[in-house]
Formats: sequence, C-alpha cells, structure tokens
Amino acid sequence: MILVIDVGNTNITFGVFKGKELTTSFRMMSKTARTSDEYGVELLTMLGMNGVKKGEIEGVMIASVVPQVMHALVNAIVKYIDKKPYIVGPGIKTGIKVTIDNPKEVGPDLIVDSVAAYELYGGPVLVVDYGTATTYVPINEKGEFYAGVVSPGIRISASALWEGTAKLPEIEIKKPGSILARDTISSMQAGLIYGQIGQTEYIIDEIKRASSCPEMKVVATGGLGRLIADETDSIDIYDPTLTLKGLQILYDKNRKSKPQNKEFDDDNQPE
Repeated sequence: MILVIDVGNTNITFGVFKGKELTTSFRMMSKTARTSDEYGVELLTMLGMNGVKKGEIEGVMIASVVPQVMHALVNAIVKYIDKKPYIVGPGIKTGIKVTIDNPKEVGPDLIVDSVAAYELYGGPVLVVDYGTATTYVPINEKGEFYAGVVSPGIRISASALWEGTAKLPEIEIKKPGSILARDTISSMQAGLIYGQIGQTEYIIDEIKRASSCPEMKVVATGGLGRLIADETDSIDIYDPTLTLKGLQILYDKNRKSKPQNKEFDDDNQPE
C-alpha cells in the first residue's frame, strides 16, 4: 500500500492505494496549525479507523500548495509512518513537459492533475479543477503542459458576496430550483452556480478554439466540480479522485529512485 497526500489551501486529502486501487480516503483542514506529533497521531488514528496499519504503508507521495504546513507534516510522516516521502517538485519524474514561459511557477497540484488526466484519458485533454481556485490546464497529444487559466473558485466567489456586502447572508452553495430566483438566497445561489457554468463553458470553448483542437477531451475534478459537471455538456468526465490517482501514478514513476526532498528536523513546531 502507498499513502498519497494532497495538501490544498482548504483541506489536506489523504488516500491509500493498494496497487492502482484507491481503498480509502479522508481529509483534515489545512488551515489548522498542528505540530508534527498532532499530525502523526491524527494520521495514525484515521488510518486505523479505515483498517490500514502503518506497517502496510510502503511509501508516501505528497503534493502541496501550502508550504507552511510541510515542515510539521513531513516530520510526522518520517516519525510516525517511518517513511521519507517523495514530494512533487524539482527532480520528480512526471512524463509531462511544461512549456509555459516560467515552468517554476506551476503549482504541484496542476502537475499532478495533468499527469493523471494524460495517463488515464490520453491527450489532448483539458483538466478543470474546481478547488479554492478554478484552474484550466490543456495538455496536448505530446504530453505538453502549454497554457493555463486561473479564476476564483466557487467558494471564494461566495465568500466575497457575503463578506463584501452589508446585507447578503452566508449561504449553502447549491443549485437553486430555477435561475428565475425570487428571494435573496436563491438569487445568490443562481449567480454562483449558473455564473460558474457560463464561465466553464466559455473558457473551455476559447481554449479549444485557441488550441485549434475542438476534439479536446475535458476532465473535471475538485470538490464542487460535480455541481458544474452535471449541468453542462462541455465536461466529458468528472473524476473526483483525479489528484489522488495522479499522486499514485507519480509514485510508480519514481519508486526506484531515492526521494530528493530536503531533510526536515523535527522541532515539534507547527509551521
């Protein structure tokens, strides 16, 4: 079994693979400061509750867009799982060639999603990830990551509505009964959901047009992605575990090499 960890701006998602099968997954909040011991105890507890013993874990792969949690998290893996993890970054074999102007600016999450979509669904493929930000990444038939679009995620847009206005309330993010809203809450929900659908369809169409690739397959992922994928024909596949699958693929590509990430000294301090 291998443990894969996706550290996002909102949540840390853990997955356990047996071969290529995802056997279990669970989450904890990434914005909560924890020591390495707290990470370790919580991780062992959740693994145990899902029927996984730490001795069954053969390796660990991490992708993170939140550098400040990595010190404590990596130390927890080393101390409590007794494994030095691979970390997605320089030196990791991906099979994807990043051809944008500054490849170092590309987040590890985008690399992982791109690897998964290309390996599982082939190219050309467009990956749409509905996370804290909504990202659009096209990969051509050669496996080249050649462009990207980043827009505010649904939750960010929702927060901006109720935090930036005096009278709009905090609401549940869901599709209303009709776009012809007749009250404040449903009108906000209509704007959020139908606005995201419209953005999705327009950006996908423009990427296909600019890439001269109308047949490009579109794969969506991310927690709120199903809300959008169910409402548009522009998305061909919704894969909620795409990022975890990408981490498993990257582990297989790198398992014969020694992890190249720096050593972390456990000072038991959250970062």
